[in-house]
Amino acid sequence: MSIPQSSMLLSDFLRGRGRERLSLDDREILEAAVGEVKELKARSTLIEKGEPVHFSTYLIEGFMCRYMDDRDGDRQLVAVHVAGDFVDLHGYPLKRLDHDIATITACKVALVPHSRIDKIMEEKPTLAKQLWFSTLLDAAMHREWIFRLGRLEAVSRVGHFFCEIEAKLRAVGRSDGQSFHLPMTQSDLAEACGMTPVHLNRMLRELKERGLMSITARKVSIRDMAALRKLSEFDPSYLFVEGN
Repeated sequence: MSIPQSSMLLSDFLRGRGRERLSLDDREILEAAVGEVKELKARSTLIEKGEPVHFSTYLIEGFMCRYMDDRDGDRQLVAVHVAGDFVDLHGYPLKRLDHDIATITACKVALVPHSRIDKIMEEKPTLAKQLWFSTLLDAAMHREWIFRLGRLEAVSRVGHFFCEIEAKLRAVGRSDGQSFHLPMTQSDLAEACGMTPVHLNRMLRELKERGLMSITARKVSIRDMAALRKLSEFDPSYLFVEGN
């Protein structure tokens, strides 16, 4: 008997990515590969840099991040993950990570043992291609983060981050295109944008004064998406999200 898509734990995987839509059969195979579902506390580390990994983590609900620390212990976020993301699928061939993975909020995750991914790779080439596509999306986002941090002015860096998060959340039905919930502190946002919390606060104020966006009680409201994208040099094509 087929599992109703609405009850699937992994129903948001590649949701809204029209070019790489999963068939129901592929979703059921991926669903069956889940070994364990876990509830994680906010601000907890799931995987530490360098430790062996034997499973890949799919984020069902919540927000997670990948990060690296400098020699002084200051953190730089290198990715922020939302529901529907495989957080560490690249750990499948690598068997260890060169960065840490932690929760931002309380999260619900599905753990897929690498032994079961082995079977998918051997027996289900179409689904294997979709998993590969997912890792390529991560790589595209990493390139965009490098561009943002290396070339954009501070206010554009912050705007670009919010444009990306909004597009990702909209793909999985968690943004209406104008507002969304983002339970990240100003310190989190600063670590994602490569600046101090004080500088980040100034940039948020500037975006509000320009009439582009605002944040109140962790709710982000986009006032002028077209202008925000222009200021931020944001081209959403790298996300492969429908409607962008």
